Amino acid sequence: MPDVDDAVFEQDLAEDPTLKEDEKKGFVLSSSDGRDEPEPQVMVAGATADPVKDYLKQIGKVSLLNAAQEVELAKRIEGGLFSEEKLAKGGKISAKLLDELHWIAEDGQRAKNHLLEANLRLVVSLAKRYTGRGMLFLDLIQEGNLGLIRAVEKFDYTKGYKFSTYATWWIRQAITRAMADQARTIRIPVHMVEVINKLARVQRQMLQDLGREPTPEELATELDMTPEKVVEVQKYGREPISLHTPLGEDGDSEFGDLIEDSEAIVPADAVSFTLLQEQLHAVLDTLSEREAGVVSMRFGLTDGQPKTLDEIGKV
Repeated sequence: MPDVDDAVFEQDLAEDPTLKEDEKKGFVLSSSDGRDEPEPQVMVAGATADPVKDYLKQIGKVSLLNAAQEVELAKRIEGGLFSEEKLAKGGKISAKLLDELHWIAEDGQRAKNHLLEANLRLVVSLAKRYTGRGMLFLDLIQEGNLGLIRAVEKFDYTKGYKFSTYATWWIRQAITRAMADQARTIRIPVHMVEVINKLARVQRQMLQDLGREPTPEELATELDMTPEKVVEVQKYGREPISLHTPLGEDGDSEFGDLIEDSEAIVPADAVSFTLLQEQLHAVLDTLSEREAGVVSMRFGLTDGQPKTLDEIGKV
């Protein structure tokens, strides 16, 4: 995923109330069992033919974290990153300090894995909201997991945000960007997809509040846009329909059967054109061969390309 400054997250958090709502709906926090390592994963012997069910069963084995545990893990991750940086620089390091740096780096990696595994359920809960939009559920989860990894790497516990709130923003970013690149038949720039999604959220909320579909003018006021811009964004958000989409209960006809072919010749026009040709030929037959040739070239009756008098004179 592309790197994004935390200022963008803070701005979205202030402007988009659904961010905290999504985080609250993601999962319910429970008390910790005091252990440092994630819970054991489900064994392969208990696997089923449903990969989604298996995955949900596996991630459900990991205990959720409270805010204090998130901060503790974040501190260990920070220490691990610092140790990795020191080790990468090299230089003169005593054997004892070298062992300590390696241990801290490994401990930071363990903490990172723990924080990741404890928040996988949040990814699943958010991914569910984007199903039916052109990407498989497992693909949505995979993209959301990439966003979760980015959140773990960039989380700054000193700013006072809950990790789940911060992670929700990154997970949504990862999923919506993937959908913008992969899900649509016609690719739309990511920034426009974000505008389309924001419009859809506001439209759903206003539908609940008003009990009817909001007008473009009402949406424009809420989104600080012009009504013309709202209509334009709504057009961008429409998905194309396949001409092979079956119609009717039996599906014996397709959507394309009802669409007029703009390039097809209308039968009435074809008959009129044939009659006109016959009348023109009848008139030309009354002229001499030279006169008929001049008239045909002048009006393009032969090849459809009218010629000037100069061009006719050179023939």
